Amino acid sequence: MTVALWGGGTTDELADRIRSGDVAIDLYRPVSLLGWYLAGDLGRAAYHLLTRGLAPTVLGWLLFDIRLPGSPLAVLAVLGSIVLAVVVSFAVRFLFAASAFWLLDAQGARMLSGVLALFWSGMVLPLVIFPGALRDLALALPWASYLQTPADIWLGHRVGWSLVGGLGLQAFWALALLGCCQLVVSAATRKVVVQGG
Repeated sequence: MTVALWGGGTTDELADRIRSGDVAIDLYRPVSLLGWYLAGDLGRAAYHLLTRGLAPTVLGWLLFDIRLPGSPLAVLAVLGSIVLAVVVSFAVRFLFAASAFWLLDAQGARMLSGVLALFWSGMVLPLVIFPGALRDLALALPWASYLQTPADIWLGHRVGWSLVGGLGLQAFWALALLGCCQLVVSAATRKVVVQGG
């Protein structure tokens, strides 16, 4: 729930507001459309991390033998990776939701986004068991940032330069995708007539 693999959160609201034309009100706000929805999604993710992430993890740690990150640095790396995972997930979902500026209904795009996220994030199958070149491709795509990279850091599979590389790739995707989101918003506000408004 923290990463919103299946969609949901503020991006679903954005697609609905584009379809209804209410996004015109959002564009009048004194903050950027992207910043407004990112802030809302970070709040949603923090709530889910505390209520659906931390509590079950503590309960599991008390009842079962759960492997915890091995050092305070690893804990910080996991937390940083989770934040980056949320931002990458938000940016991908935002791009698919913003397709409603042109498609008027983003239901199909949101469904495609969910299917891609399930497969390429490692939720269906861990990406590390993919064969050779397919594994390399899967680990390089932004969806690996959702689950596989944070899980690898948590389990201690990424240490040293591998840890730096994993966090660096997540940061790259976060910045690149947020840049694409801003370009899409700029293009949409210049060229698209808002449906219903």
